Amino acid sequence: MIPPEIRRQIRHLHLRARHAVQDLLGGEYHSVFRGTGLAFEEVREYQPGDDVRSIDWNVTARMGHPYIKRYVEERELTVILLVDHSGSLQFGTQRQSKRAVAGELAALIAFAAIANNDKVGLICCSDRVERFVPPRKGTRHALRLIRDVLCFQAEHRGTRLAEGLDYLNRVIHRRAIVFLLSDFLDQGYEAALRRTGRRHDLIAIRIIDPWEMSLPAVGLLEVEDAETGQRRLIDTALTSLRHAYAAAAQARGDALRRVARSCRIDLIEVTTDGGHLDALVEFFRLRERRLRRT
Repeated sequence: MIPPEIRRQIRHLHLRARHAVQDLLGGEYHSVFRGTGLAFEEVREYQPGDDVRSIDWNVTARMGHPYIKRYVEERELTVILLVDHSGSLQFGTQRQSKRAVAGELAALIAFAAIANNDKVGLICCSDRVERFVPPRKGTRHALRLIRDVLCFQAEHRGTRLAEGLDYLNRVIHRRAIVFLLSDFLDQGYEAALRRTGRRHDLIAIRIIDPWEMSLPAVGLLEVEDAETGQRRLIDTALTSLRHAYAAAAQARGDALRRVARSCRIDLIEVTTDGGHLDALVEFFRLRERRLRRT
């Protein structure tokens, strides 16, 4: 049974995502994520300006005047949402938790794919794969995926992104567009990220809460590791502690950016203080412009 507040949230996400797909994304999704190839459609008579390399010489010889082959893009794509469901995604000190941000981003991606008649699937992982929904089409299927992102309760609270990435590579055999939504509070995933980037079009979305980047000076503060349950009392009035905390957070972000560059995958960084949907739309637009230059 889905709680009423989750039902309301799903309806809200559906409407918001539809608005974003129609009014913000426009044709960016279609142009950014191209089909897997070209399929023959027909032959027609040559017209001035047509590419002579498209001439079908066999038909031309039979008909006595030039004909060209016409192809269309094989459009149908597979999109996979690989969503981190570890304990740290429950954290949030601003407008939303990191998990809620992941849900909104997943909704926008799913409905953009469905609007383009693409298939969408879902993998939920913690320190192991906990749910797999095979790719399918249709609005009802997309709503089910969003419900799972928002409602699914993982049995484990740890993080092992490599488990999710390796599972993806085992079950998805054709090249897919993969959105990895996580806070990347993990280690040892780099090789799996590289393998996945070679096989699929991988986009990493890092979800950050501002308190994970810098601590406010609020005096004594009891903190708890969301994945291990370990608690610790810290004194945020200590300037040295706050500086060390911020330096460690900056180092984690820098390391992820280096890995993304070396693996040649796209990285989007969003926060829990709003603007994450706009950041995703801006990514689509920047990537479209980049593809036009290539």
